[in-house]
Amino acid sequence: MQVMEIVLFNTPMSVYAKETANFKRGDRVVVNNAGSFELGVIKGVVNIDTADLVPIVRAASKEDNLKHCENCHYTRTLLPEIKKETEKLNLDMKIGFITTNLDRSKLTVNYTADERVDFRELLKVLGAKYKSRIEMRQIGNRDETKTIGAIGICGRETCCKLYLNDFDKVSIKMAKNQNIALNPTRINGMCGRLLCCLKYEDEFYAQMQKKMPKVNASVTTPDGVGTVAATDFLKETVTVNFVKDDSTEQKVYDLADIKIEKAKRTK
Repeated sequence: MQVMEIVLFNTPMSVYAKETANFKRGDRVVVNNAGSFELGVIKGVVNIDTADLVPIVRAASKEDNLKHCENCHYTRTLLPEIKKETEKLNLDMKIGFITTNLDRSKLTVNYTADERVDFRELLKVLGAKYKSRIEMRQIGNRDETKTIGAIGICGRETCCKLYLNDFDKVSIKMAKNQNIALNPTRINGMCGRLLCCLKYEDEFYAQMQKKMPKVNASVTTPDGVGTVAATDFLKETVTVNFVKDDSTEQKVYDLADIKIEKAKRTK
């Protein structure tokens, strides 16, 4: 089924609407998301099996965009106030960010927590104080970084903020395959989780793992049999040690120029 994917501005998520010729990629629209009018931008047309479709109410007007900007400022002012309320109630949770719909009839408090939190009393306090329907939404650390934004270790804005809508599974094995030091400062993103970009080149490194000989494996080269000292996946080269008498000589070969002796391995 072909539908239009719409990225909402006030949540780290997308919604889907019936494809129509009236709108195109990049258009800002107002959608009715479960009774809440919210502003979003059309990312494009996607093929999905099933989805709960939301109706597009209208093309976003100048007033809608202005209201959204005002709401962003409004929710930023609420952040320290709501944090104080959670501290008064001794709730073990971290408030990440707060969003609201266009008419401010609903406030969504996005939070992270290691354990289940009983925030029933908090809902009463916030509802009475702000005269809005309060929704508590538990999010992951990646969702928080995606919405707030951050600068990654590469010096650029994080990928999740720029263009990622879904988070692929990332494992420590991907870092090992790429010979990256398993140092949290090297392999973790600003969210504290494994870098999403480890996934980007994983397929390449997985293929090269199959092609390349293991370190300490015996290989046949144009200069004879030697032992693998190191490999370079990007250059597709292999560094080989040759033991002659009491000395060791080291040479670098292209992968295509060596033959792996699978039956012979040195310890």
